[in-house]
Amino acid sequence: MILPVTLYGDPVLRKVTPDIDKDYPNLDALIENMFETMYHAEGVGLAAPQVGLNIRLFVADATVLADEDPQLKDFKKAVINPQIIERNDELESMEEGCLSIPGIREDVSRPTKIRIQYYDENWNFHDETYDGFAARVIQHEYDHLDGKMFVDHCSMLRKRFLKGKLTNIAKGKIRVPYQVRPPRK
Repeated sequence: MILPVTLYGDPVLRKVTPDIDKDYPNLDALIENMFETMYHAEGVGLAAPQVGLNIRLFVADATVLADEDPQLKDFKKAVINPQIIERNDELESMEEGCLSIPGIREDVSRPTKIRIQYYDENWNFHDETYDGFAARVIQHEYDHLDGKMFVDHCSMLRKRFLKGKLTNIAKGKIRVPYQVRPPRK
């Protein structure tokens, strides 16, 4: 089932998410629906707050980019209760976008390498290191779980330039080819 994507301005996108446990209701169906929603919207990642849920979960699938970056060949995962425990000091700037902030893309500087611990959909524990685009996708989605969005990484000047567009998104004045839910106040 395709879920509506929550738009910028909704308070759920600004909350720090709590961990969940194995008994979270219908978790398998939720993960499946999040993947379906992400594919329908042509994204490579989707966090639970983006579908209106204040829980520590995201899905990612960058395998579509494996021709350009062979490291992404098997980069499809559900990530539950993640904690980034290391980030390197080397930063790289790259353009990012977000399904909750349609029509806006900005350069964001992020660490090039991270170490993350999390559980997968089968509750297997993982302690993994990622670099390059995979590290960027994880950090972008992880930010959602901490109530942050990619525009928060922009300079104050850039944020001023974006203010009108962000206000329109927050008012639901946006057209996109996927289902969205206007912000709740």
